[in-house]
Amino acid sequence: MNINGAFPSSYLKAADLQGKRVTVVIDKVVMEDIGGEHKPVVKFQGKDRGVVLNKTNAAMIAEIANSEETDEWVGVKVMLYPTKTDFQGKRVDCIRVDYPANGAKPKPAPVVADDDDEVPF
Repeated sequence: MNINGAFPSSYLKAADLQGKRVTVVIDKVVMEDIGGEHKPVVKFQGKDRGVVLNKTNAAMIAEIANSEETDEWVGVKVMLYPTKTDFQGKRVDCIRVDYPANGAKPKPAPVVADDDDEVPF
């Protein structure tokens, strides 16, 4: 038995993605009490569990949806993927958000040659 199955969660964890990138469609964003804090949770169409948002993932969804208004995120496709992050001095598993496989990504700023050696900031 996998011990994670003995302690089911209401929220999606990195291990639940089984190392895969998964495209989902946002159904809604709700505020929930989690560990004594009021946090946003993004829910997905056809899925039982959502993802508790941190600033990194919320900012990425806002970029993909082209809006910081969570009500405008409904129907937006995003890709979830498992990775690692630093938390309290340790490397831990986490879920990150990215553009879907065929999603339009913003173009990077052009590289401009500068003959001046002085740093512009």
